[in-house]
Amino acid sequence: MSKTVELDWENLGFSYIKTDYRYLSYWKNGKWDDGTLTEDNKVHISEGSTALHYGQTVFEGMKAYRTKDGGINLFRPDQNAERMQRSCSRLLMPTIPTSVFIDAVKQVVKANEAYIPPYGTDGSLYLRPYMIGIGDNIGVKPASEYLFSIFCIPVGSYFKGGLIPTNFLISDYDRAAGNGTGAAKVGGNYGGSLLPGSEAHKRNFSDAIYLDPITHTKIEEVGSANFFGITKDHKFITPYSPSILPSITKYSLLYLAKERLGLEVEESDVYVDELDQFAEAGACGTAAVISPIGGIQYKEDFHVFYSETEVGPITQKLYNELTGIQYGEVPAPEGWIVKV
Repeated sequence: MSKTVELDWENLGFSYIKTDYRYLSYWKNGKWDDGTLTEDNKVHISEGSTALHYGQTVFEGMKAYRTKDGGINLFRPDQNAERMQRSCSRLLMPTIPTSVFIDAVKQVVKANEAYIPPYGTDGSLYLRPYMIGIGDNIGVKPASEYLFSIFCIPVGSYFKGGLIPTNFLISDYDRAAGNGTGAAKVGGNYGGSLLPGSEAHKRNFSDAIYLDPITHTKIEEVGSANFFGITKDHKFITPYSPSILPSITKYSLLYLAKERLGLEVEESDVYVDELDQFAEAGACGTAAVISPIGGIQYKEDFHVFYSETEVGPITQKLYNELTGIQYGEVPAPEGWIVKV
């Protein structure tokens, strides 16, 4: 790495910063080209692109981490590749082979290595792979061409001053239809969440919590993250539903809770009127890793978990274990870390 970048590494937020290179590949006539790195951060597409009209757009979120010895870690990139393949299949889009996906990620990380926050700053290099339908289309049908790209930005720790619990509001809106695209990482799911999220913010909550779209009795997602709870008898429970996005962070926590912390784990229904069973609760995802939940507002009732100001001990242990693995401080389960 010869280039140096002058950034305030200790105070990075989660906002767009233009980096030097991004990966770009086109699908046409039934196959992908070889892909290339480009310095151009503008996307040039036809006005008839299905991404603009019919929502043919999927994406992923993942990170690269600088380790103490100067190395670079990717966390379970094969899982991101496989989830993107499932999302693409749901929208009748071509898929990217896992080996091509991981190679493209590595190319982007290497080309932008100067932007990886130094070890010890709690920052990371956030990667955004995405695919959109492009080409001269107009009918409601799959696109004739597709664009796959990966760009990256340096981001800081989601939490300044450590993990801090925040409160959430249960929304009257549905995040996704019962048999819709909730399990796919597609743009439309997030566009529909902007209004309920804004309404929650106006009431001084961190975000909206969505109930299941069929019965409106079970917790499904917390904003754009997955929910988990720790019961008073130390069981790790997270909702299961066909309309929940399968979070890589969540499934990593399920494994660590069982194998490293010795907890009983379960994917099952989490009824909104049974929150008293939980001593701790949180949201989990790539950006925040773990966001402790202090309390949940549901209609006229406000339920507090461990504390509105302090993180529960098991939540803290899970956070330490997961981030320790990502930054190379804690031994990782086999296959979880890919070196760049």
